[in-house]
Amino acid sequence: MLGKIIEIEDNYVTVQLSIDITKQPNLANLHVVFEHGEDKIVGEILNVDKTKMLIAVVGELKGTWFASGISAKPSFASTVRIIKMDELELILGSQKLETGQTYFGLSNVYKNYKINVSINDFFSNHFAILGNSGAGKSFTVSGIFQRLFSSPTASPTNANIFFFDAYGEYTRAFSNMTNINPALHYKVYTTNTEMATDEILKIPAWLLDVDDLALLLDVTTANQLPIIEKALKLVPIIASNTEGVVKYKNDIIARALEDILLSGNDSTKIRDQVTAVLTKFNTKELNLESQIAQPGYVRSLKQCLYIDKTGKMQEMELVVNFIKSFIDDSLDIESIPKGNVYYNLKHLEEAMEFALISEGILKSEKVYDFANVLSVRLHSMVKSSESQYFDYNHYVTRGEYIRELLTDVKTGGKCQIVNFNISYIDDRLAKAITKIISKLLFQTAVENPNRGSVPFHIIIEEAHRYVMKDTDIEILGYNIFDRITKEGRKYGVLLGLITQRPSELSDTAISQCSNFVILRILHPKDLDYIKNMVPNVTSEMIIQLKTLKPGNCIAFGSAFKIPTAMYMEKPDPEPLSNNVDVKNIWYKAPVTAPTAQTAQPASQAAANFGINAPQQTVQN
Repeated sequence: MLGKIIEIEDNYVTVQLSIDITKQPNLANLHVVFEHGEDKIVGEILNVDKTKMLIAVVGELKGTWFASGISAKPSFASTVRIIKMDELELILGSQKLETGQTYFGLSNVYKNYKINVSINDFFSNHFAILGNSGAGKSFTVSGIFQRLFSSPTASPTNANIFFFDAYGEYTRAFSNMTNINPALHYKVYTTNTEMATDEILKIPAWLLDVDDLALLLDVTTANQLPIIEKALKLVPIIASNTEGVVKYKNDIIARALEDILLSGNDSTKIRDQVTAVLTKFNTKELNLESQIAQPGYVRSLKQCLYIDKTGKMQEMELVVNFIKSFIDDSLDIESIPKGNVYYNLKHLEEAMEFALISEGILKSEKVYDFANVLSVRLHSMVKSSESQYFDYNHYVTRGEYIRELLTDVKTGGKCQIVNFNISYIDDRLAKAITKIISKLLFQTAVENPNRGSVPFHIIIEEAHRYVMKDTDIEILGYNIFDRITKEGRKYGVLLGLITQRPSELSDTAISQCSNFVILRILHPKDLDYIKNMVPNVTSEMIIQLKTLKPGNCIAFGSAFKIPTAMYMEKPDPEPLSNNVDVKNIWYKAPVTAPTAQTAQPASQAAANFGINAPQQTVQN
């Protein structure tokens, strides 16, 4: 017996010690049991001095199970003792790893005590791993999944885990999965288009919907969405080589030209606009050189746009009638069957141009200002290396695309972990790609008739850069990560958010996480955010978070009966997340500086320093 209860206030109990504390090991953070008859209340020792200890009530033992939370408080008649091992196992879990469990780490309080966690309780819920740079987030994530896949009880061969790797640091940690079990495979997609050693990440352009293109093109107003929608309706026509394509193109061009010809503007402006449209948009039948036949002579359309000395277009009626002959009211874009049509961003760019003139971009400067920017951005993407990410080499459906992502190219086996190395692209494109792929996974899961039978885990490193409070809700009406965190669990789509700046995350996303692994956090704003947004966080825990050593964490949530302090063992192999070794770089064997007489060429001198040589200019 440790002593007698002298005070009970709120959830805290003060005990007058009856033992000589100086002869005891450190008792801080150990668990005690307040026992009175059949009642067993569990508490955690917070503070100890030579005469008293302060204990926080954390739950109650009821037979062979532990109920966390404050359902009862001890009485002054209770005896106070250190918890027994069999009782501790009801709280922190059995030391024997059972099927359906995975080993997480070692308790910081009880020496060599293993923390084994229920796979369902942790991985059937959204989770967050938070911690400052250098606190051990990458080691923690790598260790959790390494131990999961190397479990002696069973290997999760049917897992579908998608990593969005912001720094390209996880490949080393997961590359030897096949050595553990031949049925396990790991796959990497890179965004490095210059020196690609892995398969380049590609998304079929035809799988992009209005919302996806809005993200890629940085749409700033919902008024731009109908133009994208129109382009998506036109692109199957543009990309297919059927007879109907020319009819649709002619119809769209003709309607735009008719609007110009009947606009009432002066003849010079009309001629210039018609010329501009037909220079950019034309077909074999409808172009500036199209022949207009009249009794006795034939002239080109361009010749018919001639303006006389009085400033009038004498053949206006002739041109209007010719243009009207290409307008076909029987054509209806809405009635076109979507079909399985392969296309790329170049086809989409052409469709966008036709959508713009179809929407009357030439008639209104206001429409031109907000609509033309879409065309400019898409054109820039088509001409840049970014277009490679949307140039898929064969037609696939969404389901087939997901299956190809999860297939090992060399062996044809199933990949359990797919890593998207997005470190070679800027944050804007990385965020769009992360959202697009996550939405494809979510849509696939939602349409699965056997709901939840094929779970997808989406792990996002540096989540504050992608799962953030942005303008999606105002423009699209939703944020895909908010939707996944609110609805994904029932469909088997689970998010794992890894970040050093939790205060920059979407409030909705983090509020839906059921499990938290928190390493050292120092920033006051982040600490305050965790205290206010994360459930079950106490002031004592916030204090602990500021002093945790690298690799140490506090874990709590549905997978942990009480907040659990533990040490996450180093993964083997480690992720490529070490800090730069400044000492060894600085103190390598010195490079001898050349004298004036033995000066080296700039290229050689630069090479000695491990940098690219500057280009030399030749003066005339």
